[in-house]
Amino acid sequence: MRRTIKIIIWQYILFLTGLFIASMGVAFSTKAGLGTSPVASLPYSVSLVSSLLSFGGWLNVLSVIQIAVQVILLRKKCKPLEIVIQTILAFVYGYLTNLSCWLIRDIPVNGYPEQLLYMAVGCIVLAFGIWMQLKGGVAMLPGEAMNRAVSEVTGKRYENIKILFDIIYIALSAVICLVFLGKLKGVREGSIIAAVAVGLLIKLYNLIFDKLKSRKRETDG
Repeated sequence: MRRTIKIIIWQYILFLTGLFIASMGVAFSTKAGLGTSPVASLPYSVSLVSSLLSFGGWLNVLSVIQIAVQVILLRKKCKPLEIVIQTILAFVYGYLTNLSCWLIRDIPVNGYPEQLLYMAVGCIVLAFGIWMQLKGGVAMLPGEAMNRAVSEVTGKRYENIKILFDIIYIALSAVICLVFLGKLKGVREGSIIAAVAVGLLIKLYNLIFDKLKSRKRETDG
């Protein structure tokens, strides 16, 4: 029993650490000014237009919408405890994103090469954070959980649903920026880079982890 509790605690520590690292990845992406990850692009674009809430605050609003979609789609299949955990983690992630943006607020960005550098750092850090969350294996953030719910209800592959919603987030962000700011700011080439690079980097981290794990087994054996 004690061992089980220790494992669960370790998994949540790993997940929450990954959550903070992922928020730092989003912060570096937004610092680059080339657009951020598809899911974050929508609340970030809204935060540029409206000062009613912060970036993290609008991220929380999107999370609430994503949770509501799950409840509507799954109905009786919806697990109340999972929804509660998602809600708590979503608000934690929103505040961590604000904290991360604040932590790097004074870092200067001079010219396009530095913008690309920060974008690359953002993708690397974000992917590592997501990878740690997956290794924690105790929960899902509302965006991913909503994709899973839509996949279950429609019978479509999860990967295809994720791509569809990433496109929707980017398209909505582009419309908001063009209508209210007259230019693409919240979503740019960085959003496309993040959409492609983050998934590939997670695969790379898995490959490295598996190789190290295999090497350790050979050493122990």
